[in-house]
Amino acid sequence: MADRDLASPGAPTDKRGQPDPGQTRRSVAVIGAGWAGCAAAVELAQAGYKVTLLEAARTFGGRARRVDTDRAHLDNGQHILLGAYSETLRLMQLTGVARDQAVLTLPLQMRYPPNTGGMDFVAPSLPLPAPLHLLTALFRAQGLTGEDKLSLARFTTSARWMDWQLHNDCSVSELLERFDQTPRLIALMWRPLCLAALNTPPERASAQIFLNVLRDSLGARRRASDMLLPRTDLSKLFPEAAAAWVEARGGSARGGAKVQAIRSIEGRLWQLDISGSAVGGTWSTYFGGVVLATGASQAATLLHDIPGRDTSALCARLTAFEPEAITTVYLQYDAAIRLKLPFYALRDDPGNHHYGQFVFDRGQLDASQAGLLAVVISASGPAAAQPQELLAEAVAVQLAVDFQWPELGRPDWFKVITEKRATYACAPGLRRPANDTGLPGLVLAGDYTAASDAAKNYPATLEAAVRSGVAAAALLKRSAVQ
Repeated sequence: MADRDLASPGAPTDKRGQPDPGQTRRSVAVIGAGWAGCAAAVELAQAGYKVTLLEAARTFGGRARRVDTDRAHLDNGQHILLGAYSETLRLMQLTGVARDQAVLTLPLQMRYPPNTGGMDFVAPSLPLPAPLHLLTALFRAQGLTGEDKLSLARFTTSARWMDWQLHNDCSVSELLERFDQTPRLIALMWRPLCLAALNTPPERASAQIFLNVLRDSLGARRRASDMLLPRTDLSKLFPEAAAAWVEARGGSARGGAKVQAIRSIEGRLWQLDISGSAVGGTWSTYFGGVVLATGASQAATLLHDIPGRDTSALCARLTAFEPEAITTVYLQYDAAIRLKLPFYALRDDPGNHHYGQFVFDRGQLDASQAGLLAVVISASGPAAAQPQELLAEAVAVQLAVDFQWPELGRPDWFKVITEKRATYACAPGLRRPANDTGLPGLVLAGDYTAASDAAKNYPATLEAAVRSGVAAAALLKRSAVQ
């Protein structure tokens, strides 16, 4: 998103240069153009508010964005969306993103390279009602013993009987042990799903949040379990479309505009001090409401510095999150290199320098990226601590061994991208803040916030961010900005 002039984005002033409350009640600033901020901006613009979307970086998308490297335009992480991501898909459609062109839709699957001792689990493409689609996939699955299949059927049946709810949260590992899941099923199915969805190892991950995700995918209609692989970069997938949609409705979207401070003006307006390349210095302007849609630590910094407001309890909760990293290793080969499937699960074994958990053939998603493979390492702290050259070499060797394809061990070039604060550790009983800050006209949005209905809480996914943005916009519309 190109930098733009930031002339008078917020509230108009009267003849004395003071903000005019009468003309600013429907003027809203959204701080942060990640997926949560973009969702809030779209919802508010649709409701007729004058929205100014402010992003410190030059590229929109936050922790799910395009990265322009010296080699190619890449993403800061490979994502899989689910058919259950109803709010994300709704807002993509609203802002003009054509789903069939933007994502490749595949049935739920967990497929390993042949001859690796993995499994081949694929849900049928037929529109079977739940849980028949899962039972059919289980019956047809290869690489699982009869005991493994009974174990999986027992787990899903019990979870459905429990309505996917626990009286007391525990770790995913404890949950799987409680339901007598086999070691092989844990290694091939549950652990990879937990890492992919929660970006937290099963022994530290919340069982209730994991069940919430399973309920809306495995336990819902078949299409809810579909896997959606982005065909375009993550910034184009929604954030840039959202920004353009807001601007088309009289709002503005500014890259290179960092909010340095927030002040409350007589409890009726909010003053923002903004700096950056879009401003050419520092600019102070006024808004009737603010959606604070930055990361948790950045939100705590801005909240802590609001004069005359005690936000210490909220800031303490915002700074208590333990960050989890995601590393994506991009390996470029000759354009003729092509896997048989768009993506595979991999058996990671860090002790033997096998770090990759999933590999994606980007050429099957975007023809301009032929020969480019993206290998994902969730909860990647230990792997990311290694020198990039050694990590890329280890991942390339892992692919060559798993696919029995020596050429995969010799990429033309590589690029390692680690998002150190990609998510937070989704631990049992984690206390997440609500969208409501307790300050009139100022709300939070981000994948770290809690839904009003705990049963709707998701881990730090794109859908969680979008739902939070929608909830923040609804709260702001109901409260101070009338």
